[in-house]
Formats: sequence, C-alpha cells, structure tokens
Amino acid sequence: MSKIAMSGIATLILAAAALLAADTSWTRVKELKSHAELRIYKKGAREPINATFDDANDDRLIVVLKNEQVAIPKDDIDRLDARPAATPRKVNVQKTEKLTDPDPVPSPRSQAPIPGESTSSNVSFGGSKPDFETIYRRASASAK
Repeated sequence: MSKIAMSGIATLILAAAALLAADTSWTRVKELKSHAELRIYKKGAREPINATFDDANDDRLIVVLKNEQVAIPKDDIDRLDARPAATPRKVNVQKTEKLTDPDPVPSPRSQAPIPGESTSSNVSFGGSKPDFETIYRRASASAK
C-alpha cells in the first residue's frame, strides 16, 4: 500500500475513534447515579453551573438547581464534570490505654503502691469529598 492510502486509513480510523469517544462520554453521563454533584459548563458561560444529577437521555440532562428541576439540552453543554454521590463519612475511633508500674519509692502513707492508668480516646470524622472528574466534553465543530 502507498503512504497516501495508509495515511487515509489512519485518518479514517482516528475520526471513527473520535466519534465513538464522544458517544461513550455521553453514555457515562447517562450512567451517573442520582444525586451526583455536577459542574456544567454551558456554551458562552464564564462560570459553571453547580447542580445535582437527576436523569439524562440522548437529548438532554435533567438536574436539580437549588429546589428546582431543570432540563439542559445536550447541545448547550460544552463540558460536564461530576463528583460521585456522597458516601457515608468514615468514622475513626481510637482508644489508647496505658498502665504504669507502681512507684518503687515507698510512700509515707501506709497503703500499698497502686499501678497507674491513663486512658485517651480520639474520634475523627474523616474523608474528604472526591475530586470532580470530566466525564463529557462536546466534540469540536471540526470533527463533525
């Protein structure tokens, strides 16, 4: 095969891969779990919209903004970042006990030496939220 034919085939394969990748990323949007946090970058907007995922189909994304359900057309979305739905925070409980030997020096008191004991405990509600991950990016106009 000539170099021109090889480069033509390579270009065709890359174009097909780009189209499949665009479709695959919207599939990831449709597979999101309800209540996932979203950052939606719309065409021409400077700031993203922070919303909660509700549902998605082939044409639009349905989200909750404050207490209102809103549908955003897929064609208006440049980029979509998602954070998985909140999971229960991990609670760590740590307890430390320490026993000490009695003081070898006799006390002026008549009692026998008693071993010492100290106890400490710590409770932490750990875990930070996972980072946002870009799950959809609109294909550029040149790929169409």
